Amino acid sequence: MSVVMLCTMVLCFALTISVAVSIGLSAIVGIQIVNANMLISVKEMFNSINKFPLAAIPFFILAGNIMETGGISRRLVEFAKSIVGGVQGGLPMTCVLTCMIFAAVSGSSVATTFAIGTILIPALIKHGYPTPYAASLQATSAELGVIIPPSIPMILYGVSAEVSIGELFIAGFGPGLFIGAALMFWVWVYCKYKGWGKNDGDSRLGFGKATVQASWALMMPVIILGGIYGGIFTPTEASAVAVFYALIVGMVIYREIRLQDLFIILRKSVLSSAVIMFIIANAGLFAFLITRAGVPDAIGHWLQDVLKSPAYFLLGVNAALFLIGMFIETSAAIIVLAPILAPVAVHFGIDPVHFGLVMVVNLALGMITPPFGVNLFAACTVARISLDRIIKDLVPFVLVILVCLMVVSYVPALSLTLRDLVYNK
Repeated sequence: MSVVMLCTMVLCFALTISVAVSIGLSAIVGIQIVNANMLISVKEMFNSINKFPLAAIPFFILAGNIMETGGISRRLVEFAKSIVGGVQGGLPMTCVLTCMIFAAVSGSSVATTFAIGTILIPALIKHGYPTPYAASLQATSAELGVIIPPSIPMILYGVSAEVSIGELFIAGFGPGLFIGAALMFWVWVYCKYKGWGKNDGDSRLGFGKATVQASWALMMPVIILGGIYGGIFTPTEASAVAVFYALIVGMVIYREIRLQDLFIILRKSVLSSAVIMFIIANAGLFAFLITRAGVPDAIGHWLQDVLKSPAYFLLGVNAALFLIGMFIETSAAIIVLAPILAPVAVHFGIDPVHFGLVMVVNLALGMITPPFGVNLFAACTVARISLDRIIKDLVPFVLVILVCLMVVSYVPALSLTLRDLVYNK
């Protein structure tokens, strides 16, 4: 059954059928093979999305869309530009820094791509940066949206692997800040080499003025993350607080959201949320069937027999996840693979929170690697450029993230030190 399901899914991918439908069809084929009642599909698909932590997903998506429309994103860009925009290559560094700040609220890399890209990609092009470079930079920087908490993939991993979402969030700061710093250093060096960005500091606001203008926007991640780690509300409740705060700032304080804008914002958020929830539902059914077939246990035992040490296990898993992330959407990959791989990681003595960060960072790479990199499609849409034109400029960014992934994988202290301090472990 498992082989037939896998072959069906691969065939659907080859026919360019969407990931969610491909997973769902392969699961239905598996049900037919074992002559099970088709009502199982309805029951398991519902059970997959009937989990309270998943309610955070549509709320964080909605919060990101409100921030984009309500002027919060633009003010964050000006704030970041006031910090790093004065050096050569300051505008690309501003892109990375803004995505890091925006990531502390949105939880979604695609939302980050659109919210920040619509502002910075035209600005980069206007300052003489090639369009393919601008699109590649934005797509890569937006990846931080799922690494720096709050993060939708972290929520999915926590639910799937039964790991504390709060611990995952606090552990995500180390890798997120490290990757952000690495990207900023790389773009600074590359711009120096290319001679780009000598006038990036033109028309930027002073730090004090930019901070005052962005003060309400900057309070948002403080309130959200402070509330989570202060025990005032859960990560799921924090998503609703983010929506409420963004609405107040966008409609009452900045007054850039009108009542007629709300329908467009809600419609856009509903469509994005529905896509993710449909993937989760189908992936949950698929995971249920392969678990009943004993595939996770078989894979676990095989990995334990073949990969004799934690170091080899992490290397093998990273290689596999890198390839999987190129073809399967991040949410679906986490839901299917986390219940399989997390217990094996624990067997090798790897902290499940650390392993969760390894999975999230690795699969985030899939968002910027062809052929199904969602961030690439979003950035190309904003830049109005075809995907094939950005590949050359994308390769160095992928290599930088790969190096960072190896550091995150083999230096667990980067992920766990802050977690251990906060939770006294």
